[in-house]
Amino acid sequence: MILYHGSFLEIAKPDLLHSRPNVDFGRGFYMTPLYEQAANWCGKFKRRGKDGIISWYTYDKNREAELKTLKFDAYSEEWLDFILNCRSGKDTTDYDLVVGGVANDRVFNTVELFFDGLIDKAEAINRLRFEEPNLQLCFRTEKALSLLHFEGSEKI
Repeated sequence: MILYHGSFLEIAKPDLLHSRPNVDFGRGFYMTPLYEQAANWCGKFKRRGKDGIISWYTYDKNREAELKTLKFDAYSEEWLDFILNCRSGKDTTDYDLVVGGVANDRVFNTVELFFDGLIDKAEAINRLRFEEPNLQLCFRTEKALSLLHFEGSEKI
């Protein structure tokens, strides 16, 4: 399986030192199987005058059974609760890999309305069910990162 990471530099050896806390699935190295999504992730760097660089990796999905994995197949109450815990710094789980939908702009707006108490959880889930999830994989441990093999990068 090919996975992509959008950034402002090539990342031949992913690490956890440069990951940010309090994001969707917690601290980790975020990737996607969707090239277009990685290109979108580069957009924030390009708007700041930096290069957009997509690095790609092979990932042996057959070895995923070696990892403690949490998967969200759709936007759901469980997904929303997990995002809330991660973004508020309250995640205490020990997953190696978390897979699920991205809080893109439209999804993020709904999540923010919920976080701010402007809509309840039922309304947030109702709104999210109309969104087609993009896919992100968050590699949260060195064990998970060891299953990636750098293949190359390109400036976009």
